[in-house]
Amino acid sequence: MSNTKLGWAGLGNMGTPMVKNLLKAGFEISVYNRTKDKEQEAIEAGATSAASLTALTDISDIILVMVSDDKATQEIFNGEGGLLQGNAAGKLFISVSTISPETSKFINESCKAKGASFIEAPVSGSVKPATDGTLIMLVGGEDADIEKAKPILDVLGKLTVHNGPVGAGAAAKLAINYFLALTLQGLAETVLFARANGISTENILTIVNEGAVGSGITKLKTDPILKNEFPAAFALKHIAKDLRLATEQGINSPLAGPVYNTYKAAMDSGLGEEDLIAVIKYLEK
Repeated sequence: MSNTKLGWAGLGNMGTPMVKNLLKAGFEISVYNRTKDKEQEAIEAGATSAASLTALTDISDIILVMVSDDKATQEIFNGEGGLLQGNAAGKLFISVSTISPETSKFINESCKAKGASFIEAPVSGSVKPATDGTLIMLVGGEDADIEKAKPILDVLGKLTVHNGPVGAGAAAKLAINYFLALTLQGLAETVLFARANGISTENILTIVNEGAVGSGITKLKTDPILKNEFPAAFALKHIAKDLRLATEQGINSPLAGPVYNTYKAAMDSGLGEEDLIAVIKYLEK
């Protein structure tokens, strides 16, 4: 793998620290982002800038893509000047975006038609695990392709879970993000109910975090709740999108509709760019 040239498309809050970890591990990486100033931090860390998506494919052996949604993923792979218009034969493409299983399968077929391979590896975790290299990689694809990608996945995450063929990784990501949405709406509602009954926010969060219901995510979101400041580690608009995808995938459990409606309404109220625990601001109204 030491001579393997990596390409990376999509440098946001998650992509940039992931690229920096790969650079620290000794990988040679070329990057492409439509908004070029977002490449700067990766370039300063040692990456080079590709002139276009097509060029990124031409100069790379393995290309990773991390963008916000299905539409952006489709455009990056299949749009005019996209990745698959480059010299794709024999290359391995890895989608680390959260997209629908159907889109993931479609991209897989698009790659096969160009003589390329594809796996999906959406991640469980937000900015801090991305920075620390402790994400969980939720993989779908062929064994041989995953084995080829393993040295990369091992740098990005603390655990790689192979869920099955392409589409299974996307489904696993939607499932865990549904649980995340439930957990944080539950935390928000608990804090607001406690406040309404005279319990301080500090006390109820201590009770949550020191008891059996406390978890890594409740502890991580305690400080933003106490400060009433919600810079986006994972933007609320993204969890609303993931809940929409889960709904389209057929989730019909009793809480699925209400939790999706809550986050969608919170996004529509103007909270989309804040962290998903900013749902507490919407519920407080």
